Amino acid sequence: MPLNIPILLTWFRIVMIPVFLGLFYFPDDMLDLHQKHLWSALLFAFAGLTDWLDGYLARSLNQTSAFGAFLDPVADKLMVAAALILLLRLGQVDALIAFIIIGREIAISALREWMAQLGAGKSIAVSMLGKVKTTFQMAAIFMLLYHEEILNLPTVQIGTILIYLAAVLTLWSMIYYLMLAMPQISQKTGE
Repeated sequence: MPLNIPILLTWFRIVMIPVFLGLFYFPDDMLDLHQKHLWSALLFAFAGLTDWLDGYLARSLNQTSAFGAFLDPVADKLMVAAALILLLRLGQVDALIAFIIIGREIAISALREWMAQLGAGKSIAVSMLGKVKTTFQMAAIFMLLYHEEILNLPTVQIGTILIYLAAVLTLWSMIYYLMLAMPQISQKTGE
């Protein structure tokens, strides 16, 4: 396993997940609800920043690796799943929305793995639609975690709208990736 700055940042993101979740288990006299929301939103935003930074550093320092390419999306999916489960527990996101987003991530990860085994992994590379979905999803989760107004903007309402839009984009991108993979799937299952 290679060990470089981008991979260390990815591992750091994974290690932050229990800290992120643990904030809400602190007694209220140690951290009040406002502080829990603030710190969880900041940690989530920091995780998003390190996700961008590890990719940037891997490319600019020429430290890309197969292990890093594997670990980075795993870290992202774990952080998003942890945040959605936390928001579900707090009653800030609907179970169906959490299921759609987490279920899609599992399904597309499995599809990518299978396509890679078939030698067609590049046929379902990340698309612009997937990047837009991720942007909506990350912004929504941040706003729902923060749970207070920012510059008089109602973050909970905006976050709720964005998470529903992210769920629609999630389904749309899943259909898109399945359609891209369908020719290879048909060819391999027809043999």
